Amino acid sequence: MAGSAADPSRAAVGFGRWSVPLLFGQLEREEGAGRVPVLDSLCDLIHDPERLYQTVTGGFMEQLKVLLKDHDPSVRTKTCELLRLLTSHSIGRQALLSSSLLPPLSELLDDSSSSCRRNVLLVLNSLAQLPAGAHALLPLVPKLMLKLRQEEEVEEEEVLLLSTLSYCSQVNPLPALASNGVPLLGHKLTHSSPNIRREAAAAMMALSVPVDGKQQVCEEQILPILVDLLQDEDLEVQTNTAGVLMNATIITAGKRLSLELNVLPIFLDLLSESHEEEEERRRKALVLYCLRALTSLAEAPEGRRLLQEQLCLLERRSQDLDQDIRRAAQTAIRVVTWTL
Repeated sequence: MAGSAADPSRAAVGFGRWSVPLLFGQLEREEGAGRVPVLDSLCDLIHDPERLYQTVTGGFMEQLKVLLKDHDPSVRTKTCELLRLLTSHSIGRQALLSSSLLPPLSELLDDSSSSCRRNVLLVLNSLAQLPAGAHALLPLVPKLMLKLRQEEEVEEEEVLLLSTLSYCSQVNPLPALASNGVPLLGHKLTHSSPNIRREAAAAMMALSVPVDGKQQVCEEQILPILVDLLQDEDLEVQTNTAGVLMNATIITAGKRLSLELNVLPIFLDLLSESHEEEEERRRKALVLYCLRALTSLAEAPEGRRLLQEQLCLLERRSQDLDQDIRRAAQTAIRVVTWTL
């Protein structure tokens, strides 16, 4: 075996294909804090794709379940770090989803160690970025919402929670809606951190896809907050906010309330802004969401009347270099100019 004298915090590592099995064997023999150097060495090893593949295909994943319940917080934290490194690769995410580790892992969302909680959230967020992972995490949504209600959460944890909820809600928004997601996310929209506002608006956009979500956005007084956020300094906050309004204005209540809040001039200002080519590419989603929201608002008589005065701007956008923007603007013009 290779010596560990150079770093006493690491366990001795075997050569080649024996390294991973020997370390997992040592994990079974050690107890408590004695497992930490072994886990450190495993974390070092799995940066090598071959060792990572050996870890997830060698029948070692289930062995980690015991470590997730270890009484020593350093062992739990280091085990979650190992899982975080494993799930940075597709094969690791698939292996975790196929294992029985999710229930004990989710119990560590309330761990006393902030480092452990952070690693758990990073693992869950990585899984949620896969459709299969987001589906697997749907039963956890009520617990994630409960965590989000805890005001003592640090910013990074809140951002990870919101991001994970957003991915889950994109595949099925109903669990979050059933957990009072709209008012809770509405509260997060007013946070001082742009990172939290950005993720909260992204999650709200997912919740506003079903009719029930649209209705809740209107009933919970979220629209005034959204109209203000359209003028946020952060482009992604603006974009996600415009996406929520695009969804909400599909229903009659959303149209009426948005027009009462005088949102039309803000949408038009966003469309009239001129930027460099690279910035225009970054703003594409924002422009599309604005055009689609205006198209919905044009279905209301008041919205159509006001937009008829802005046909020049819409016609300019209908000549845009981007074909998606061109089509969206042309659709808006057809609705605005529609007559019986």
